[in-house]
Amino acid sequence: MSLTTEASTNFWLTRPFSERSTQIFLAVLLAALVLVTLLHVAVPPENPLHVGAYTVNLFGKYLSYALLAVAVDLVWGYLGILSLGHGAFFAIGGYAMGMYLMRQIGDRGTYGHPVLPDFMVFLNWDSLPWFWQGFDMAWFAFAMVLLAPGLLALVFGFLAFRSRVTGVYLSIITQALTFALMLAFFRNEMGFGGNNGLTDFRELLGYNLRSNDTRLGLFIATGVALGLGYILCRAIVTSKLGRVSIATRDAEARTRFLGYRVERFQLFVFVVSAMLAGLAGALYVPQVGIINPSEFSPIFSIEIVLWVALGGRATLYGAVIGAILVNYAKTFFTGVMPDAWLFALGAMFVLVTVFLPKGVAGLFRHIKRRKRDDNTAKPTAPKEASA
Repeated sequence: MSLTTEASTNFWLTRPFSERSTQIFLAVLLAALVLVTLLHVAVPPENPLHVGAYTVNLFGKYLSYALLAVAVDLVWGYLGILSLGHGAFFAIGGYAMGMYLMRQIGDRGTYGHPVLPDFMVFLNWDSLPWFWQGFDMAWFAFAMVLLAPGLLALVFGFLAFRSRVTGVYLSIITQALTFALMLAFFRNEMGFGGNNGLTDFRELLGYNLRSNDTRLGLFIATGVALGLGYILCRAIVTSKLGRVSIATRDAEARTRFLGYRVERFQLFVFVVSAMLAGLAGALYVPQVGIINPSEFSPIFSIEIVLWVALGGRATLYGAVIGAILVNYAKTFFTGVMPDAWLFALGAMFVLVTVFLPKGVAGLFRHIKRRKRDDNTAKPTAPKEASA
């Protein structure tokens, strides 16, 4: 093998493609995207196999939640940081996208103001706040989707990791962060719509958000983002950075003793995870049609952790499974028995903790290991003696 070929094979970003688990995950994701697209476009509406626009929208929301779960699993599963505040990064990315969508309404709003959103006109604002400037440009808004949560994670992580805040104390601080942001965004004078948040979106890059084609495009874009985010996370955890992160998770003091600046590794992974969460929020908002301070709720951040725990921590694909299963169950229970959802969620968590401590992904691994052990234990037939 030539040096060029060997170097390209060992490039850290291409390593996940050689893993069987990544190949299976990407194949299943691609098959799901193609199947839903065909059932929505090619199958007539009167056919029972037709996937309607509402269902496409719902699947897109599940995929955005799956990307958020992957972001949480990156820091919790491989870095050992139980973040109870990733809902804040998700919401900030969503608000950045919502601000862009609000600026696209222009004079088509209820009050017909060409610059100010309707809620600012209603509150008698005279001019657009400085932090809303630039959100009429797509490139600026999309950059802020990643930079705003990334900057918050950078500042928070720098202060927390440099002070060596770990364990339950770090979890409590992250939860306090998202709770403080929720209280701040509820205030009308903050300029983010207060209790009602941002809504009544019309267009995204000139495409009507209410059209079926746009909804399908958002679903596909979310699936692509999930695939790319998964590959990025797998590339990180299989690199030297990932090995040091796992060592930090298992024995932080020993890793420091070996000479590694642990806080730098923690900060980098934490910022990447926050940016992925912000991207998930940005993809979530145009499909749901609203963003409000309830996304900052600490309960939502705890629920994200439950997705990862149910699916399987430190697997990434398990986080995707957990997010989709739990949110599908939430859709079912809130439609059939709304009052029973929290009890069902608690029961799911208890049952999985008792019977599947490593989550659904752990069950798959156990079945695979048992099958391999059975094949190894099979006696080989003795060879017949030659005449």
